Amino acid sequence: MKSKTFLILAVVLLSTSISFSQSEIKPPKGYSNDIGNMISMLDNLKRRVERHVTNLDQEGTDFLLDENANSPGAIIYHLAATEAYYQVYTFEGRSFNAEERAKWEMALNLGDEARKEFKNKPIKFYMDIYDEVRAKTKKLLKTKDDDWFKKKVGNMTNHWAWFHVMEHQANHMGQLALITKRM
Repeated sequence: MKSKTFLILAVVLLSTSISFSQSEIKPPKGYSNDIGNMISMLDNLKRRVERHVTNLDQEGTDFLLDENANSPGAIIYHLAATEAYYQVYTFEGRSFNAEERAKWEMALNLGDEARKEFKNKPIKFYMDIYDEVRAKTKKLLKTKDDDWFKKKVGNMTNHWAWFHVMEHQANHMGQLALITKRM
């Protein structure tokens, strides 16, 4: 009886992990190998982030775990802002200009002001911003090759910068998983 239960549990866990993950890292058509692999991983993480928030109602979108927490909506906006920052940093070699700071700085830094500002908007509002930023990232990366990926911008390579965007998403994916389980 125990071995049958274990077998059933193992099959369920394996099939769940396979259905929730991509089974390979493969560059999409139109991208150089390394950049395409990064796009593959970024998009996989984005889909996994989305799974945690896609069905949130307004209460869930604005949920704060405690007085110092960020809401799921604000976290999604933060992910978009971080990616937008790395777009200008890696493609243009600069930080945000005044107009971009006005648009992204609160979402980039979060905190008390953001807790007041980022509420009463549906999760789709935040996801649309995230989708728009990702579409721009993919369009920009499609114009570059793996030699560009190896070049330094500031104190890091372009590859490392986009790896950081990816690891940033993974960190916040864990945070979103925790938050949505506490609702």
